[in-house]
Amino acid sequence: MARKLRLEYEGAIYHVLNRGNYRQAIFGTVGAAAAFERCLFETCARSGWRLHAYVIMHNHYHLALETPRGNLATGMHWLQGTFATRFNRLRAERGHLFQGRYQAILVQPGPALARVADYIHLNPVRAGLVPVAQAAAFRWGSLGGFTRGIRPEWLVAETWLRELGLNDTPGGWTEYGAHLQRRMAEPENQESDDFGPITSGWAIGTHAWRQAIAKEHAGSKLAGHAHAGPEARALREAQWAEALAGLLAQAGKTREEATDDWKAAVWKIELAAELRRLTDASNRWIAEQLHMGTAGSVSKYLSVRAAQKAG
Repeated sequence: MARKLRLEYEGAIYHVLNRGNYRQAIFGTVGAAAAFERCLFETCARSGWRLHAYVIMHNHYHLALETPRGNLATGMHWLQGTFATRFNRLRAERGHLFQGRYQAILVQPGPALARVADYIHLNPVRAGLVPVAQAAAFRWGSLGGFTRGIRPEWLVAETWLRELGLNDTPGGWTEYGAHLQRRMAEPENQESDDFGPITSGWAIGTHAWRQAIAKEHAGSKLAGHAHAGPEARALREAQWAEALAGLLAQAGKTREEATDDWKAAVWKIELAAELRRLTDASNRWIAEQLHMGTAGSVSKYLSVRAAQKAG
């Protein structure tokens, strides 16, 4: 089975989520939800995490967390492992609690983080557990802790509140409640505000930011893992796109010219060859990006070029 992508670096922010095995309601009782919350709080304290938002639903959880030490995997191992041990000990049970490896989607600081916080805080509302006007009354989430004003130092909101033009004050939280109500009153805006892809992919943020992250981690072992999952493939493709953009600029060409020129244009074949030299880009991807027909066509063009160079 493909393993999900993990990129770790100091200061990284993630949307982390996981579900109970077979979607069972592992947090369906007050005791279980409270136990997971305690484990989460302990993990934040011991790992130095900054928790921007969280919610614990009946069969899954969502976290928006920042790792100043770049220690996501270590912290998550402790969090889920400790909770599973305590949960099974109390019930004299054995076995896996979660459906698999947690998802950890990178989040760009700024507006993207604010969207993730909104998504997390509206989870109980969308599930019909509380009306939006009482979202802060949901017991197992960060919104109540924020609005009550009593919280640990690692539960933070200043950065994403600022993106909404709000302050971390009682008045600011009242305005945030109104903001969530507007969100729910205009559900068609959720898709345009990127609520749709918030639980999938490898990163949430602008195209430029994703490209920059891909370039920075181009040498990542996970990024180039042939058996990695869809998140890793998305990262590899972002890296290929970064390389292609640079090669197009060097050749003085544009994507529009790639669309308009014929499939076997010499300059396209040269770019394809250079892409294959610099990256592990697939022939199918190259064919799509440079409008060279099929993967087989690219393979043929490159073979002919190689033969000509050798002759």
